Amino acid sequence: MVTAVLFFSVPSFACTSVIVSGKMRADGRPVMFKHRDTGQLNNKMEWFQGEKYAFVALVNSNWNTEPTTKVPFHGAEAWSGTNSAGFCIMNTATYDLKDDDVPEKLMDREGQVMYRALEICRNLADFETLLDTLSRPMGVETNFGVIDAEGGAAYYEVNNHSWVKFDVNKDPEGYRVVTNFTRTGRVEDRRGVDRFEKAGLFMESAIDGWSECIPHKKLINGISRSGKPILRNITSAVAVFEGVKPGDDPLKTVMWTALGWPATAVYVPLMVLHEDHIPSYLKGYETAVMCDNALFMKENDYSVECAKAETFIDPSFDVIYQDFASGKLSEKRFSKKYDRLMGKYFKVYNRIFADLLKID
Repeated sequence: MVTAVLFFSVPSFACTSVIVSGKMRADGRPVMFKHRDTGQLNNKMEWFQGEKYAFVALVNSNWNTEPTTKVPFHGAEAWSGTNSAGFCIMNTATYDLKDDDVPEKLMDREGQVMYRALEICRNLADFETLLDTLSRPMGVETNFGVIDAEGGAAYYEVNNHSWVKFDVNKDPEGYRVVTNFTRTGRVEDRRGVDRFEKAGLFMESAIDGWSECIPHKKLINGISRSGKPILRNITSAVAVFEGVKPGDDPLKTVMWTALGWPATAVYVPLMVLHEDHIPSYLKGYETAVMCDNALFMKENDYSVECAKAETFIDPSFDVIYQDFASGKLSEKRFSKKYDRLMGKYFKVYNRIFADLLKID
C-alpha cells in the first residue's frame, strides 16, 4: 500500500481541460488538453527516472529537485505529464466534492498523486489501483484526467475517500470538457462554469473537422489564447498530449507544452524517450528561460509572433516524427535530429522576439 504523506503545496486553484477520444480521430490517437491556472506562475519541465517508468512532467520552478535522481514519493509533485508507457495525467481543482473535516494542511496532494502515478502506472487500471490503495484521507479534491497507450481516456472525480470514473470513450460527443466542478458534487459549490461553457462552445464548433486538424494548434489557439474568461492573470502553462493508438509504441506520445502566459509563449513538442531530451530553455535548476520570457511579456498579446515561431516547428517536427513513427528513424537517430531541431527552434524564437525581449 502506498502511504499518503504530509506535505503542504500551493493548490492548483483552477484549470480548463478537455479529453478527446481516439475514436474521434482518423489516426486513432486520443488527445488531452490542460490549461493550467495557479498561484505558481513560473513553471518548468523536467525528465525523471521513476520507480518503474521514466517520465516528463511540468513542475513548479521553486521545486529545485535534481531531476535525474530517483525522488521518493514524499514531497515530489508533478502538475501534468507523460511516461514511457504512454500514460498521461493532468488535473483540475474542484470545490464541490470534499465532504469531511480533514484540515487544509492535509490537503492539496494532487501533485504528489500525479507524480506517483507517472512513476508506476501503465494504464487506467493501474491508476485505479493506485487510487484504491492510497491511504485515507487521500488529501485531494479534484478531477484527474488520464489517457493511456491502450485506448483508455477518462476523467476521475476524486475526494479524500472515494472516486468516480467517467469514460470519455463512452461519451456520445466523443469528448469531455472539465473545469472546476464535478458531475457528482454539490451544484451550489460549482466554479469555472463560464470557462466550461466557453470551451464547450469551441469544441462544438471544432469537432466536425477534428480528424483533419492539428489538435495541439487548434486547442491552444481556440481555448488557451481565446481571452477571458479562460485566459486569466493566474494562467501559467498549457499542455496538449497526443497519445498513440492501441498497439503503437508508447514512446511516440507527444506532450506539446507552452510555459507561461499562452499569448506570449510558444509551444514545444516534448517526448519521454529513454533519456532526457528536454530543451534547456524549458528546464533549469531554478527557472526556465522560455517561461521567464513569457512572463516578462505578460499582459500583452503576441499571438501573431508566437504563430510565426510555431509555423516553423509544426512542419519541421512532423517530418522527423513521421519518420520515427514509421520506423524509418531509430530512436537514436530521431533523438539526434530532434535535439538539432529544438536548437534551431530556439534561434527562430529569439529572432522573432528579439526586440520584445531586448535580445542583442
